[in-house]
Amino acid sequence: MFTFETILRVRYGETDKMGYVYYGNYPLYYEVGRTELMRHFGFPYKKIEAMGIMLPVRNLNVKYYKPAVYDDLLTVKTIIKELPKAKITFYYEIYNENQELLNQGETTLVFVDENSRKPRRAPDELIKQLKPYFTD
Repeated sequence: MFTFETILRVRYGETDKMGYVYYGNYPLYYEVGRTELMRHFGFPYKKIEAMGIMLPVRNLNVKYYKPAVYDDLLTVKTIIKELPKAKITFYYEIYNENQELLNQGETTLVFVDENSRKPRRAPDELIKQLKPYFTD
């Protein structure tokens, strides 16, 4: 299992009239966490796309516990629990500065060949980078 943390601050435009983060913004926070995790492994989306691979989201699940509010400093914990094959699943936990769990989520993305538009295996280079964090 591999865990990566990203810090971000809630901007005013991300909140609703009640002063809470609008519910539709949490998947955007997940995207920040997942792209920074991939960048950490040397696989920013730009590189993946240059390899002729697309990563569309197949599934998204969100659980809301407590609201984040304007100017909160959030920790987005992004977790990979299993080595990817033709798909990769990311799990998320979002905490405020008091370490209160605000939100949990999960996205599954599929590795797709850009030309054929068919699923393909994850790049061997990515598997090689992730493998040390997983035991059989």
